[in-house]
Amino acid sequence: MVKDLPRLQFAPACRAAIAGLLAFAAVYAPAGPVLDRIKASGEIVLAHRESSVPFSYLDQNKQPVGYALDLCRKLADAVAKQLGVTRLGVKYLLVTPANRIAMVAEGKADMECGSTTNNAERRQKVAFTVPHYITGARYLVRADSKVETLDDFRGMTVVSTKGTTPLSALKRANSETLRGIQIVEAPDHARAIEMVEKGEAEGFAMDDVLLYGLAAGRPDPSRFKVVGKFLTIEPLAIMLPNNDPDFKRILDNEMKRLIASHEAHTLYERWFMRPIPPNNKSLNLPMNYLLKDFWKYPTDQVPPG
Repeated sequence: MVKDLPRLQFAPACRAAIAGLLAFAAVYAPAGPVLDRIKASGEIVLAHRESSVPFSYLDQNKQPVGYALDLCRKLADAVAKQLGVTRLGVKYLLVTPANRIAMVAEGKADMECGSTTNNAERRQKVAFTVPHYITGARYLVRADSKVETLDDFRGMTVVSTKGTTPLSALKRANSETLRGIQIVEAPDHARAIEMVEKGEAEGFAMDDVLLYGLAAGRPDPSRFKVVGKFLTIEPLAIMLPNNDPDFKRILDNEMKRLIASHEAHTLYERWFMRPIPPNNKSLNLPMNYLLKDFWKYPTDQVPPG
């Protein structure tokens, strides 16, 4: 009886403690509309692009590849771990610059893995994690073009992609200084560079890293060059729904871990400094000082814009 006495005395306390721990777990377990949907379906939906080289594009086999997609897959693994599941199925959804925000805001994609700028206007509809690249808009022209600056485009046709911040910046700069530039909106990056290649436009305004990537993917990259000063500064980040703070917290923490462990740097090296599909050519773009400085203290907070 003496041996059983402690058990009889402490059993209620143990039961109370266990109940308390379970209640704590229920309160603090990751939960929210995005996480609930992912756990219920057993899959995560990654939105990708067709031609945002090297961030998110289709390779020669029409499979989605790229720097941002590799980061998204690591983020998906972190979500699976937090949800306590062995692995999540991955479903890919092709989006365009015009519909990408709506696809995420409406819950049709859990992450958009591409080259989307985090700015104040977009944060009204969606959220962003820690930037994976910082760039600026410049101009792609044919190699024999005399254009060197924005002013040189006076009276000419310049194309940019619909639904992008470089397009908005180009329109604003054109109207503020009355340059008389004819601005054309292309449905995607591939069509925009094709217009320059065919002489339908003198230049293509877009994030310079995308311009280098698009040129590298053409049969003869030497036919193009990138010119001009930065028209904008663009922090590019993975986009996600803005209605699930627990989901965002998981992604933010994992991005910070990837940066601190230099796993993100390894992925950068893979996509910007080594040969990539479809032509097995390297962009040879070392990490710029903007991203190096930003990654010293990684955060999802970016300058107003």
